[in-house]
Amino acid sequence: MSKIRAAITGVHGYLPDYILTNAELEQMVDTNDQWIQTRTGIQERRILKGEGKGTSTMGIEAVKGLLEKTGTAPEEISLMICATVTPDMQFPDTANLIADAVGIRNGFCFDLHAACSGFLYALTTASRFIESGGHKKVIVIGADKMSSIVDYTDRSTCILFGDGAAAVMLEPDTEGFGLRDSLLRSDGAGHVFLYQKAGGSRYPAQPETVARREHFVYQNGAPVFKAAVSGMAEVVGQVMQRNGLSVDDVSWVVPHQANRRIIEQVARMASFPLEKMMINIHKFGNTTAATIPLCLWEWENRLKPGDNLILTAFGGGFTWGAIYVKWAY
Repeated sequence: MSKIRAAITGVHGYLPDYILTNAELEQMVDTNDQWIQTRTGIQERRILKGEGKGTSTMGIEAVKGLLEKTGTAPEEISLMICATVTPDMQFPDTANLIADAVGIRNGFCFDLHAACSGFLYALTTASRFIESGGHKKVIVIGADKMSSIVDYTDRSTCILFGDGAAAVMLEPDTEGFGLRDSLLRSDGAGHVFLYQKAGGSRYPAQPETVARREHFVYQNGAPVFKAAVSGMAEVVGQVMQRNGLSVDDVSWVVPHQANRRIIEQVARMASFPLEKMMINIHKFGNTTAATIPLCLWEWENRLKPGDNLILTAFGGGFTWGAIYVKWAY
């Protein structure tokens, strides 16, 4: 019997309407368009506006579009995982809120928290349920409302992040398509360089934590940059080597959209031409767990069955990894 693999059979994304440009950021902090583009490659990013709108707002739209596109009824979904670091609430999980809104009642749902690597972690986790033979249709979401934890007085971080969501459908495949290999890593020593200090059980929300602006993202850029480049380049190389893949065999590398300079350096170290790297950071910024599925959504019409893709990401914690996917449609 042929091995069961989890194949991506559909992808759909959602981006808020509001566009935060570099010109608008120039009015908010001491920065300018040239400074931002030179250091990050970002020109604009999407921001979710409106009272009471959270990550689930975007995830709902991404899943609705995915169900419609793939002709799938909500009751066919047996599992849904939402990768996010900006849940609507501490509990219930954002995945549960999305499931309720779209009518998924016959499965179970949960959130997965691994920062910018969240989508890779969730995709690998979901694939195991497909491979078990017990699940036929599984949804994986990457979604974050980063504007909710960004300090718009801190020019080092507010220029980076945007809001967005995208979701993929996973189904069993025995023809060789789907998720063929994954290599995931973490190193907790990196937590001192990229984190959100307050809001958890160690430093619960208090007037003092709010006054000290500790509920926002903090990043020490230099060590994060160095670790991201070396980490992603290493795992991409290892996944390719153990699957006998050359650069010519890979149709696309799908990197986390953290910083264009990071993407360029990873491409250089892994010997990939930029033409093979999916890049949309200039339009959307860093949407954390959503960047990779948003790339798949944008490039969907250029993908064909049998294309070899390498997905790679690096996130706070530190977390990082790479996945080898053979595109199925």
